[in-house]
Amino acid sequence: MVTQRQLEFTTDGRGSRDITDDVDAVIRSSGVVCGITNVCVQHTSASLMVTENADPDVRRDLETVFTRLAPDGDPAYRHDLEGDDDMAAHARCVLSDVSLTLPVADGRLLLGTWQGVFLWEHRSHRQHRRVVVTVIG
Repeated sequence: MVTQRQLEFTTDGRGSRDITDDVDAVIRSSGVVCGITNVCVQHTSASLMVTENADPDVRRDLETVFTRLAPDGDPAYRHDLEGDDDMAAHARCVLSDVSLTLPVADGRLLLGTWQGVFLWEHRSHRQHRRVVVTVIG
């Protein structure tokens, strides 16, 4: 059995958003009890991550790390068609991941106690994002 749904989110700019419940809702509606789910963001300047869902400082600190790794407006960048954050957002996306494959058990995501699935926006302004959730079981 395979189920696939597209979810849509509007971000407030750079930062992360917990989408665990949204992914779980797709799994529940699929009827799959045991299997896997693939979650894929259809953009080149946003990504997905599994990280701690209890302390938001973890996600803020990840922003700090990525700011150091891929700073906005670096004069060495050639690609800046959409502003100073353009190439930095692409680099951050490549350094993270656009797709996650996660286990499903008992009709829900099988995550650790402190894990959540997050959409990670790398652009500094509000964006409309599409996430495809495929459930196989």
